[in-house]
Amino acid sequence: MKLYWKYVLILFKSQLQYRTSFWLLTIGQFFIPFSLLAGVYFLFERFGQLKGWSFYEVALIFAVIHMAYSISECFARGFDSFSSLVRTGDFDRLLVRPRSTVIQVLGSKFEFTRFGRLVQSIFVLVLAINGLTIEWSVLKAVTLVLMITSGVFIFTGIFILAATLSFWTIQGMEVANIFTDGGREMAQYPLNIYHKWIFRFFTFVIPFGCVNYFPLLYVLGKTEGSGLTYMLTSLAGVLFLVPCLFVWRFGVRHYRSTGS
Repeated sequence: MKLYWKYVLILFKSQLQYRTSFWLLTIGQFFIPFSLLAGVYFLFERFGQLKGWSFYEVALIFAVIHMAYSISECFARGFDSFSSLVRTGDFDRLLVRPRSTVIQVLGSKFEFTRFGRLVQSIFVLVLAINGLTIEWSVLKAVTLVLMITSGVFIFTGIFILAATLSFWTIQGMEVANIFTDGGREMAQYPLNIYHKWIFRFFTFVIPFGCVNYFPLLYVLGKTEGSGLTYMLTSLAGVLFLVPCLFVWRFGVRHYRSTGS
């Protein structure tokens, strides 16, 4: 991890060489999600509620998912652009270095301008919390943090799976956007508003439901009996990353150089 943070520092300094561009992009990232939030707001302005969910409850989900996505997109961007390393043959250089390929790919690219989107998500989070009457406790605060952390792991795992496809396809697979951008759009609403097969898929295969639904029920006080089980479901995001890393190792073992 010491090497990883050196990567972070080096790339942060390099991006600050063009400060005006950096800050303009950061500000732009701050305002982009407002159009999405506006769509959510006008939906509730028209219909009042969505299958029993209020605007502020959905705004809380919106904030959690977009915070997780912006953090993952910032620090796991190396996997999102990994196909270029395979196509140019630059991945060969990573293989001969005495460090984990995961750390090296993670450290190959960072998008610090995504902090603009993170700040906007924090703004929405504060707005949602102020609009809700939640009886806060230490466990509920920890659950909220775990929801965001779990979301980061899930999005990072999807980026890793998409990058692994590049070992066989060379080019990046646009189908992965269904589960990154599409997953973000879908997960900004509670899962129980969707069809049952969607609910099951995004609970047991890609566990977004363990970020934006089950632990949220505990935070909002909508559970019956002990809420500990609902709280612990947020750890599924961490578990999701484990098989993604095994798939990555499988891909690395079957990598064949492009010869560039």
